[in-house]
Amino acid sequence: MTKPILTTATGSPVADDDNSISVGERGPLTFDNHYTFEKLAHFNRERIPERVVHARGTGAYGKFTVTRSMSDYSIADFLQQEGEETPVFLRFSTVGGGQDSSDYARDPRGFAIKFYTREGNYDMVGNNTPVFFLRDAIKFPDFIHSQKKDPRSNLPNPAAMYEFWANHPQSLHQITILMSDRGIPASYRHMHGFSSHTFSFWNKEGERFWFKWHFKTNQGIQCLTNEQAARTSPFGAQQDLVEAIDRGEFPSWTAKVQIMTEAQARDYHINPFDLTKVWPHADFPLIEVGQLELNRNVENYFAETEQACFAPSNLVPGIGVSPDKMLQGRLLAYQDAHRYRVGANANQLPVNAARCPVHHYQRDGAMAGMCPAHGGSNNQGSGVNFYPNDQINAGAAVPEPSVAEPPMPVLENAWIKRYGIAEDEDHYSQAGALFRLMDEGQKSQLVTTIAEGLVHASESARQRMLEQFARADAAYAEGVRSAMEKMGLPA
Repeated sequence: MTKPILTTATGSPVADDDNSISVGERGPLTFDNHYTFEKLAHFNRERIPERVVHARGTGAYGKFTVTRSMSDYSIADFLQQEGEETPVFLRFSTVGGGQDSSDYARDPRGFAIKFYTREGNYDMVGNNTPVFFLRDAIKFPDFIHSQKKDPRSNLPNPAAMYEFWANHPQSLHQITILMSDRGIPASYRHMHGFSSHTFSFWNKEGERFWFKWHFKTNQGIQCLTNEQAARTSPFGAQQDLVEAIDRGEFPSWTAKVQIMTEAQARDYHINPFDLTKVWPHADFPLIEVGQLELNRNVENYFAETEQACFAPSNLVPGIGVSPDKMLQGRLLAYQDAHRYRVGANANQLPVNAARCPVHHYQRDGAMAGMCPAHGGSNNQGSGVNFYPNDQINAGAAVPEPSVAEPPMPVLENAWIKRYGIAEDEDHYSQAGALFRLMDEGQKSQLVTTIAEGLVHASESARQRMLEQFARADAAYAEGVRSAMEKMGLPA
């Protein structure tokens, strides 16, 4: 068998890959070591900026199979027929740490799915929790700063975390989930996924429905305690997923949605677009839509998992957004992050590229001309690069009015200004209800985990957090207070 010849990046054969050219055996290198320089220069540029959040991730390919047609709710092409299969790429991640952080940090987990549909890519960019800490994107940078390392010591700072939470009672529901027995998933296969945000469907009659995604693990929920996590390999979740798929044990999730009509949304006692709240299942039961399965690992982590770009603004006809203020901010922030990290043409990389024909008038920028949907064309060649144009009869792309989203009604007397959270806003009842669902062991783990961080906060922050716990449930606050006292620190 003929062995391939090692070449430079531009295809020239390489004579020696072990030794640079030098002035004598013990002398310095010469300036004509262009191959050595090529290797070193490329090595210096092998990393792209890591994600500010969701930096440590694990990805795999699979398929989504429809088990119930959603044609009565949505014109989304991939949701029309029972049995329809759509290829997907799914990236799991931790949120707060860097690429070298542990898979077993007490942290939410990212759960992002790219559906390669016939009408473009649809991204469901969610977490493993049905709610989040905030309801307005303007606070997201402050929140992440408080959760990451201290700017002076570069060490985790639980005092900063709880100081932020003490000032934002809207976080209490998510805190209760994060500090509970479900705060450290045992593996990515053994956790649920949620859109968390409210999105919209619209059908062929132009009717709009609000909905939330729920992906329920078919492997069952499995989680670790703090002690178990400390004894586990920091890369265990990634290893578990890769090895399970290699063994042919393909993880799967049952995809379900909650649906709310526009009329119900207008009168419902909970703001349906508040990311810190859930929709009670008694009022909006889960409807099964399909099955999600992962069945193929990536071949190259950097090219696929690291450069995968997900954005909630990647939508298809029949699926739209909602007035959720956090979601509205993400519509800008995610695409902007990818343009910064990967480049203006990130969507031309194979893992991000649509599996359907792509026609637009965007041109140029670094790495233009890679898109498989363009046949790897040379920056779309000599085709016209503006619209409207006189080449339409010759095959130039035109808009398709039939896929327009129906108009979204605006509330009467909806004045444009900054709307703060009402003083009587209920941040507490859903957190309290979750607390009361827990058994005594789960409650004990919850209050102990909170106490271990809260004891580092200032006295003012501790008292404000205890007041929040008390408003959720008196036993919640008493449990945290008692746990701090047992640690020999003031409560």
